[in-house]
Amino acid sequence: MENKHKDYTRRHFIKQSTLTSIALISLVNCTNKKKKEEGIEKSEIGSLDLKLDPKGYLDLPEGFSYKVISKSGEKMSDGLLVPGRPDGMGAFLNEMGKTIIIRNHENSPNTLEHSPFGLTNELLPNVELNKLYDSGNGTNPGLGGTTTLIYDEDNQEVVEQYMSLAGTYRNCAGGVSPWGSWITCEEDVTKADGSQILEDHGYVFEVPMNAKEMVVPTPIKAMGRFNHEAVAIDPDSGCVYLTEDRHDGLIYRFIPKEKENLLAGGLLQALAIRNKKNLDTRNWEAPMVQTNKAMEVYWIDLDNVESPEDDLRYKGFETGAARFARGEGIWMGDGELFFACTNGGPENFGQVFKYKLSSKEGTDNENEEPAMLELYAESKDKTVLHMCDNLTIAPWGDVLLCEDNGELNHIRGIGKDGNIYTLACNRSSKSELTGSVFSPSGKTLFVNVQENGDTLAITGPWEKFKKLRT
Repeated sequence: MENKHKDYTRRHFIKQSTLTSIALISLVNCTNKKKKEEGIEKSEIGSLDLKLDPKGYLDLPEGFSYKVISKSGEKMSDGLLVPGRPDGMGAFLNEMGKTIIIRNHENSPNTLEHSPFGLTNELLPNVELNKLYDSGNGTNPGLGGTTTLIYDEDNQEVVEQYMSLAGTYRNCAGGVSPWGSWITCEEDVTKADGSQILEDHGYVFEVPMNAKEMVVPTPIKAMGRFNHEAVAIDPDSGCVYLTEDRHDGLIYRFIPKEKENLLAGGLLQALAIRNKKNLDTRNWEAPMVQTNKAMEVYWIDLDNVESPEDDLRYKGFETGAARFARGEGIWMGDGELFFACTNGGPENFGQVFKYKLSSKEGTDNENEEPAMLELYAESKDKTVLHMCDNLTIAPWGDVLLCEDNGELNHIRGIGKDGNIYTLACNRSSKSELTGSVFSPSGKTLFVNVQENGDTLAITGPWEKFKKLRT
């Protein structure tokens, strides 16, 4: 049974990857093609204009609805509380036909209002401290980590939810592996102080989809210590691609020694552009990178990747690596991947890059057919795309991006014709929408309203999108 569902997970992963390249094939520039009318935010998909939510929470197209399925502070099945600030998520199918959601929580220590252990850590004595990556000597535990939800899609309810990784700091995003696990990343580089901070932070961890309780928190140190954001994995080569949420960050690649065993170690590298040493892709000072102009990629080996001084990006740049403006969401396509840079571009409204893999990716011969990188989109109008963060691929092939701009945040869609439309608008707060991911069936879109502490399930006539966008 385990192998059967592992095979299913791989097939679903590859299917979604294939859809990605279809969705973005025509995207060139982000232009403002939507209009606004009273009570309706118009998009380019006709009958799917947003309708104002009478509750003032989340605007959706006609016929769609949302349900809050989990709220921070609620008691979970394991007796702990749902942590606050939910972020990146992955979705899987278990052997009983239920949907498994693994959800990150972007919490720092001392933010006890978001703690799974209560406002005074009163629930901490119920937890084995060796199950926490950083117990903080029992007084200052890490409050990030992941929760796992078992969701009954037919009845639209959470059957069970519990802590599956604990004691980490600021688990922001991550990625789904082809073998059925959630790769979760710390966006924090706090160092141990020997007192209330017992471990260095800034690492990647793995949570199997079928973990029934807290996993042993083992950092994958060979994948580097830095402000991790998200990951994407090539199912063919096994290479892992990592983004760094820094204004002067790098794009990294990890070549594992063993394809499905990240803890076995491997080689960490930084992306560089041939004949353009130290390329600044941000386009802040001058247009150094043009849209839709492919550039030949090579990779620079990195050493001392645990980076005690948090200077991995500086050392990589000094040796020729390209620089990016807050690399965030990343998704693997069919022989290519896409990632968002939240405040790239001359207006700081964001960029989307496309990386076309070499047919010999990750091997000694990849320079015979080099990988290529291009700036796929650069927003010049914040009413179209404004600081996109998390991204996912819809079952009909469109790319969905969550905005994080501190103003009015949306989920935007990009169709295969290049048009950009609005799928949802958060009216309840200025919080970003995070972690958007579809259930394996494609019937439900899960998303978080981070600062509200809510996880939503969105349902509706998705076939309209498929019909209009194919």
